[in-house]
Amino acid sequence: MIFYFSGTGNTRWAAEQLALSTNEQLVYIPDEMRKERCEYTLQDGERLGFCFPTHGWQPPRIVRDFIRKAVFHNTSYIYALTTCGDNMGHAMRIFNKELGKKELHTDSVFAVVMPESNVCFSFLHLDSPERETQKIQAAKERIRHICEVIVRKEKGVEELVKGAIPYTYTYIIGGYYNKHLINDKPFWVDEDACIQCGLCKRLCPVNDIEGTPPVWKHNGSCTNCLACYHHCPRHAIHWGKMKRGQYTFKV
Repeated sequence: MIFYFSGTGNTRWAAEQLALSTNEQLVYIPDEMRKERCEYTLQDGERLGFCFPTHGWQPPRIVRDFIRKAVFHNTSYIYALTTCGDNMGHAMRIFNKELGKKELHTDSVFAVVMPESNVCFSFLHLDSPERETQKIQAAKERIRHICEVIVRKEKGVEELVKGAIPYTYTYIIGGYYNKHLINDKPFWVDEDACIQCGLCKRLCPVNDIEGTPPVWKHNGSCTNCLACYHHCPRHAIHWGKMKRGQYTFKV
């Protein structure tokens, strides 16, 4: 069983490759969060996997909330994979801390560098088309290797990309980001560009958008996955005053 969350498609692609290799069920975390109970019993020998993007060098809020809500039975091999723009800091440490509250711990952990999608920091920029292509090609090689490791259920494997100053990334810069910037208030829509297709509303994993043109609910549910921003076919949705490009995963 593979639980995943994805905003721009990077992590969904990685999770799909794992599902194909292991022949195990792929489960979308936002769908599960809408259920009253999240309780799962694995088959004997079944792997338990988690795939999530790194948001501000930490696991996304919705993933952490899911771990707190979920109950897992009959676990024998647990792994986690995070996708990140260039590095993921100590995101996996935080994820394992959440698992530890359920007396669980990953047997192996991985990170896959993918094209950048964060447009909320002034010092972060989307990758050039050439860099996107390079990252995706390298990611394909990485995921093939990771699939082999997971199929064999190897334990004690830690293949992460923490960066030069992981503590600063996760607990100082990421701490500020996740405390102050994970909200929907900076989103706004150019109503002249909006074609009122409703795609942003349909893609929002936490049902934070209503109406067309879109209106954000400002109820604290936003997980800042930027799916609404990046998938808008007319780039009518913006975040803050900065004008940035868009990115979605394409093979």
